[in-house]
Order: sequence, then C-alpha cells, then structure tokens
Amino acid sequence: MTKETANTTMPLFAWLEEQQRRETFGVPKGSLDVDKELKAAIADDIKHAVNERGRELSRAAVAARMTDLTGDEITLSNLNNWTAVSHPHSMPSKYLAAFVVATNQRRAIETISRKCGLFALPGEEALRAAWQRLDEKEKEIRAEKNKHLTLLKVVVDKE
Repeated sequence: MTKETANTTMPLFAWLEEQQRRETFGVPKGSLDVDKELKAAIADDIKHAVNERGRELSRAAVAARMTDLTGDEITLSNLNNWTAVSHPHSMPSKYLAAFVVATNQRRAIETISRKCGLFALPGEEALRAAWQRLDEKEKEIRAEKNKHLTLLKVVVDKE
C-alpha cells in the first residue's frame, strides 16, 4: 500500500504576506520559538513518510533510515520523544537533513525556513527559479542596450 503525500507546503502568497508583515511590524517577540510547531511538522512528516518508490514507511523504518544516513543510532524511542509536546527533548539539528531525506518530506525544514524568512524549494523548482532570474536579467540587459542604441542614434544623427 502506498501513502498519498499530503501537500502542506506554504503557498507562496501566504509566505509573501508574512514577509510583508515582518517588514512592516518587525519580528514579534517570541515568534521564533519553533519547538511546538517543529515537533508537529516532524510528526506530520513521519506520518506521511514514504520511500523513493512512494511506499509508506513506519516510524521504525524512518529511524533505521536515519541511523544509516547519520551513522548514529536513532531509535523509535528517539522519534517518539522528539515529536511529543510533553517531552522536553527536541530533535538535534544535526539530524534534520537525514530526517528530510529519510522521510522524503519537507514540512520540518519548511517550518524553520519560513520562520527565517526563507522559502524552501526542492532542486527542480530552485533551478526553474534561477532560470527565471536569468531571464529577468537578460531582459534588463536588453533594455539597457536599447537605451544605449537610442542614445547612439541621437548622437550620430547630430553629426
């Protein structure tokens, strides 16, 4: 049985609105305490964890994959503690990359990115964004060249 991946990525417009609020009002005190939100995101990522073929993964399988990826022993108990709001321990940041790779999910990393004012994109989308930036630069350069050409025509016509 495969598990359908839930798309809970923050929409770009919601992210932009949040950034505008920050620019207008600043960052509210205490708003960057991500512990509860991160624990919820980690729990949700585990719930929707899938392997590369889209097959659902158990919590124990996620722990095993993280162990393989980090070289440290990650147990089911660790995962349970890191997601329990009542438990004082949080997932150490050194395991976050392995967690994202192990679950094939990104809610946890997006939670942190959003709080920092960043918007996380997977590789293919990041390349498309970079391509778009290059297109925009190309249009700016073309417009600048046209201005120079127009000025050159004015100067030549005066002679």
